[in-house]
Amino acid sequence: MVGFFILICQNMFTGIIETLATLKQLESNGTNKSFWLETSITNELKIDQSVAHNGVCLTVEAIENNMYKVTAIEETLQKTNLQSWKLNDVVNIERCLSFNGRLDGHFVQGHVDTTAICKNIIDKNGSWEFEFEFDEKFASLVIEKGSICVNGTSLTCFNVTQNCFTVAIIPYTYNHTNISKLVAGSVVNIEFDIIGKYINRMKDLG
Repeated sequence: MVGFFILICQNMFTGIIETLATLKQLESNGTNKSFWLETSITNELKIDQSVAHNGVCLTVEAIENNMYKVTAIEETLQKTNLQSWKLNDVVNIERCLSFNGRLDGHFVQGHVDTTAICKNIIDKNGSWEFEFEFDEKFASLVIEKGSICVNGTSLTCFNVTQNCFTVAIIPYTYNHTNISKLVAGSVVNIEFDIIGKYINRMKDLG
């Protein structure tokens, strides 16, 4: 019950990408970075709204014409791939979950845990398999057939090892997210399943 209360009192996402945005402007403010993005749903956004960008929850600060502005602080930049964003990069976008809708993916907080590196891509003639390598200190949070969020996209792991996992991508996901832009060596944002994180924490506390 406590865990469920925590879930419903936060902005939540599902990992089902709604649309894509293109990075149009970059601004530096001390240790922060601000991003101006253009997307087909800009006119539907509101100031102070939470939006996940490649799985990172950021707040809409300004809206001008067909662009909107968000800012990432130093902590976010250090733990995600936002620090390497460049002009014209394509970003996965998802607005926060409405609790009168269906949960088609899994509960995602928009709090990225770490990054992973794309090690290999296999074209399966109708689908694709992407292998990712991550820091093995997170090994206990990745399980066979478990949920994982890659650049904000809810996916299922298989071929899990101590520091690698593979995901299968269907054509719809490939064509409607920025996973189609990945190559070997690309850095992606990873958020592990929240339930697994709570269980892992309770286990550590004995």
